[in-house]
Amino acid sequence: MGYAVIRAVLCAISALVAASVLSRASETGLSRADAFARANALRAVGEKIFFDASLSASGRMACASCHNPDRAFGPADARAVQLGGRDGRQPGLRAVPSLTYLQAVPQFTEHFHESEDEADASVDNGPTGGLMWDGRVDRGREQARLPLFSPFEMANESSADLAARIRQAPYADELRRIVGDRRLADDEGAVAAVAEALEVFEQDERFYPYSSKYDAYLAGKAVLSPQETRGLALFNDPDKGNCNSCHRSEFGANATPPQFTDYGLIAIGVPRNRDIPANADARFFDLGVCGPLRTDLAGRGPYCGLFKTPSLRNVALRQTFFHNGLVHSLREAVAFYVERDTRPDKWYPRDGAGKVHKFDDLPEQYHGNINNDPPFGARPDNRSALSFSEIDDIVAFLQTLTDGYTARSKAR
Repeated sequence: MGYAVIRAVLCAISALVAASVLSRASETGLSRADAFARANALRAVGEKIFFDASLSASGRMACASCHNPDRAFGPADARAVQLGGRDGRQPGLRAVPSLTYLQAVPQFTEHFHESEDEADASVDNGPTGGLMWDGRVDRGREQARLPLFSPFEMANESSADLAARIRQAPYADELRRIVGDRRLADDEGAVAAVAEALEVFEQDERFYPYSSKYDAYLAGKAVLSPQETRGLALFNDPDKGNCNSCHRSEFGANATPPQFTDYGLIAIGVPRNRDIPANADARFFDLGVCGPLRTDLAGRGPYCGLFKTPSLRNVALRQTFFHNGLVHSLREAVAFYVERDTRPDKWYPRDGAGKVHKFDDLPEQYHGNINNDPPFGARPDNRSALSFSEIDDIVAFLQTLTDGYTARSKAR
C-alpha cells in the first residue's frame, strides 16, 4: 500500500506539471499533444543549460558545478560556501542547498495555518514556504534566475549579457525552435526561456525519486535495523530528538510521502562561521529573511535570523550543514541541537572576560527570535536530551533517507 501511495503522489506531481503544460498550451494555442512535446523538448534543453558552464561570466561555472547529480543535486565538496563570480574566485555568503524535493514547497507566506480555519490564530506557524534559504522566491523559474546573475555565482551582468551567451550555445537552435525566433531575439525573452527550461528540467523525477530505504520501509519492502528503528523513535520523540516537529517524518496531507520539512523558517542560533570571508567584517550579519539577500522584509525584526528548514532527504550525502556551512559532519550537525545549550563552550567563542558568547552570529536585539523547543533549552543537571549513542542512532536513521536504495537492492 505504501508504494502505491508514493507512486500515486508521483503521478499527482506529474499531473501538476501537466496542468502547467496545458495552461501554457491554452496561452499559445497549442494542442495537448504539441504542449507535451514542447515540455519534453524544453526539459531536454533545460538539462543542457544546467550543465553548461559557458553561460557564466567566468566560463567555468554551471548550475551543476554546485548542484551535483551524484550528491542529490547539492555540492560535491565540503566548502562552507562555493566560489564563483567573473574570475571564479568570489566566495558566496551561504552554503549551497540541494535542489531535490522542492516540487511541493508552498509559496512564501508570513502566516501559515495548518488548520482549514485560517481565523484560528492558535495554529499560525508564522513565516513558511518559498525557495532559497530565505524563502524570497516562489517559483522554480524565479529561483533559476538568481544564480545566473549573482555576482558571486554565474555573474552575468545583464539580460543582454546572458542572452548573448545563450545565442552562441550549441543548443540555441533547439531553444529557438521551441520558443520562437522573436522570443530568443529579445534579451528578456531569452532569459525567461532559459529560466523556464531550467524549471521544467528540475521537475524531472530525478529531483524527487522517493527511492530511499525509508521509502521502501514505508512501502513494506524493507526492514529497518534495530539501530535505525531506535533512531526513528528518537527522531519522533518530542522529549528526545524532537526532530519531527520541523522535519516531518510521517505521510502528509492527501497521503503525500514525508518531505522531512515543514517548510518553515526558523532561527536556531548557529555559531558564526569565520571561514566565510564576509564574516571577517564584525559589522556584517547574514540575517536570513530580513536580509541582506532578501530585501522585501528588511528591517522586520521578528524575521531576523530566520532561515528555511531544509528537507533531510539525502542529508547523509552532504558535507556541509546549516545555512552557513559551519559543520562538516552529519553527526556533529545532530550534536549541535542537543549541545547548543548544555555545552555552549564547545560551539561558541569566549569574550575577553572568558564568558561564552552565545548566538554570536545574530545581533543581541534579535536573540528573542531563537527557537528553544526541545532538544534545545535548559535541562535538569544540564544533561543533553540525547546521549552519544542516541545521537548515533538518529544518524543511522538519517542515512536511510538517501535515495537509490531500491536500485542498489536490485543490483545485488
